[in-house]
Amino acid sequence: MNVKQIDAVLELAKTLNFNRAAEKLCVSQPTLSYEIKELENEVGFKIFERSGKGAVLTPAGMQFSHALKNIRAELKNAVEQGQNFSSQYSSSIIIGIPVRSMLKRLPQAMMEFSSKFPDVSIVPRFIGFYKPEAFLSGQIDILAAMDFELKHIPDVKQHRLYECGISLVMRDDDILSSKEKITKQDLEGRTLLVGGGSPPMLQRLQQRLIRTQTIKYLNSSDHDTTLTYVAAQKAVCLSPDFFNEDTTGFKRITFDCPEKFKIVLCTHSTDKRESLQYFVKLLQKLHE
Repeated sequence: MNVKQIDAVLELAKTLNFNRAAEKLCVSQPTLSYEIKELENEVGFKIFERSGKGAVLTPAGMQFSHALKNIRAELKNAVEQGQNFSSQYSSSIIIGIPVRSMLKRLPQAMMEFSSKFPDVSIVPRFIGFYKPEAFLSGQIDILAAMDFELKHIPDVKQHRLYECGISLVMRDDDILSSKEKITKQDLEGRTLLVGGGSPPMLQRLQQRLIRTQTIKYLNSSDHDTTLTYVAAQKAVCLSPDFFNEDTTGFKRITFDCPEKFKIVLCTHSTDKRESLQYFVKLLQKLHE
């Protein structure tokens, strides 16, 4: 399967007309038909049912064209990134980040880094929480994480970045929104959202509050669901302070508890590049 065949499928799936698709692709109609037929022979199923000059996606073809659309978009992005890289840089440092606010000083660090290493590209890559696979497989050079995530993995070096606490997130018109600090007594009679991919330390705090205070609770599957419940005045939630991007309509106030999250930068012990070591120290300095 080549790019011409992918483009042929995507264009014909859009127009469902061989002549219009061929015209858009700047090829002849027989050439387009040939590319489609060759690909169908390769994959082993019909992508289109033909009817004169028209075409209809088969059920398998519909699923296949949807997958090809994603592949084509990723390929286009890869080519553009490669073009950008080849024209300006000799090497790159890829940094994995679960959420942008975990490294608030990243843009500033990138600007300062470029003055010392103008030929090295810093490439942010946003990943999910507790998903270090890309780092462990060597696709990512630096990983921002909580210290417990890769604590005992061989050949991984941790660089301390900062500590942060936990805040209560509520609507900005909540009765508690004027307080400077929230205590567990403030949560009496309230509904607390739990789960949602919370780190183990936060889960333990949630359970402790539920056991010792008169607090109701709701389970939440993810952060977006949690914020939806908060916005609907159904509940409040506890959130680590590295997850503190500005969100209109919400208020975040420090929660009085001893729990602290230790944020670290993980690097591969074998990666001794001067540029990487400099960038790690720069991030440490800016996040002090």
